[in-house]
Amino acid sequence: MAGSVLAASLEAVLGDRGNANRVFEILELLAAKEEQDVLSASRTCRRLFAALLRRGELWVGDLPAQEDALSGDFSAAPFPSRELQRRYNDCVESMNELLGHESFQVKESGLCTLMKFVELEAECPLVAEKWKGSFAFPRHLLKVVVNGLIPIHEDASLLISRFQEYMEYDDVRYFVMKAVTESIGHVMQKIKEKPLPFYQQNVFSLISPINMPNKERDMVKFMVKQDDQEEWKVSRLQAHRQAFERMWLTFLKHQLPSGLYKKVLVILHDSILPHMNEPTLMIDFLTAAYGVGGAISLLALNGLFILIHQHNLEYPDFYKKLYSLLDPSIYHVKYRARFFHLADLFLSSSHLPAYLVAAFIKRLSRLALTAPPEALLMVIPFICNLFRRHPACKVLMHRPNGPQDLSEDPYIMEQEEPSESRALESSLWELQSLQNHYYPDVAQAAAILNQSLSEIEDDISGLLELSASELFDKEIKKTSAKVPLEFVQARGLFGKKNDILAEHFALD
Repeated sequence: MAGSVLAASLEAVLGDRGNANRVFEILELLAAKEEQDVLSASRTCRRLFAALLRRGELWVGDLPAQEDALSGDFSAAPFPSRELQRRYNDCVESMNELLGHESFQVKESGLCTLMKFVELEAECPLVAEKWKGSFAFPRHLLKVVVNGLIPIHEDASLLISRFQEYMEYDDVRYFVMKAVTESIGHVMQKIKEKPLPFYQQNVFSLISPINMPNKERDMVKFMVKQDDQEEWKVSRLQAHRQAFERMWLTFLKHQLPSGLYKKVLVILHDSILPHMNEPTLMIDFLTAAYGVGGAISLLALNGLFILIHQHNLEYPDFYKKLYSLLDPSIYHVKYRARFFHLADLFLSSSHLPAYLVAAFIKRLSRLALTAPPEALLMVIPFICNLFRRHPACKVLMHRPNGPQDLSEDPYIMEQEEPSESRALESSLWELQSLQNHYYPDVAQAAAILNQSLSEIEDDISGLLELSASELFDKEIKKTSAKVPLEFVQARGLFGKKNDILAEHFALD
């Protein structure tokens, strides 16, 4: 029934502009309860207004107020043209509401309809003329789409992923970045620095996949085709980088939910910093992120490290902050692999002072006394690599008259300043004690300190993700030598046959 009404209304409006009021029959079905009716109405609206836009039958000037339109003078333009423009505005508003519909299919249909209108308004501008140096792009309509993609109280990540194909257009991407910046300033200003988890996550989902061009000649895909593309500001890479930088700085100046800090910091060095005009402007965000603690602090130091080495940022407390992150949890947390991968990068320079490296070696060794075997198998080669890079620290390995236990150790574990920890006066009695560890592989790894270290560093990449379950699987797969026995070997535990101990640890 709805299909026949929609078809008749569509044919009537396209056939005679005097039937403009029949657009209401289509728009009313956009609020129907049945999903299929809404989808049909959405598709009909797309066909109707796409045809009218192509035919240039929509009003191209300022519209009079609705009250004036009922009794005014319409000599300047036919009434139906004005009326169709109002119905087009009503359609856009209804499509924007559909972006918040409970059905994803309806949301997708509304999004595709609005983006079709964006494309057609770009092709057939709803303006009377273009001034020299000014190019028509339906910025207002695209802003409506962007605001619908980043609602405040619900997750829109699925719809945002559907929108990503439009971000391949260079001009669409540029105006999306501008619209997002405006939205953040408008929304976040109202809530007085309190996080909005859904809104901020939606913004991140929209802007994090942005694929910025590296060179101006790579910008060749535009939704709006211009006669003189080179004169258009949007075709300039510098304008894109400015919009990109301002968007991210606006987003990151507000407090983020803890989960978002991690997501931003993980992509910071690859997807954000290389496309900024002034990457050092990120210093405020990174400093604030470091204060959050845990894995976020570590990831923030990674960003600071990049600014120091690649952009000549002066940050004298970098290694002090890294040193302060060394606590018992580093051997137990799920981000252990990430921590030691970055720590290995930070301590890779051979120009670091010996006292600093010695402090890291001592604190890692002291914390190793309570570490699980899988962590010890990784940190011992890690420490050995530090000795290879910094031979001046080998005095910790070869100090026969040095401290033998905690009571004699001059190293000050609680000292926050590495230079005052007295690490170089100490010895590695902690690792020596691990030579008596209950797990044989750990004892064997610690015994390397009794030998001369080779010059080639150990590859620890395969050890960073080592887990307790992997060690257990390795042990139960070991085969033991068969030896003659003078007694009948027990099968099972407490007389139970075929249990796991009998299966894996039987000698015959």
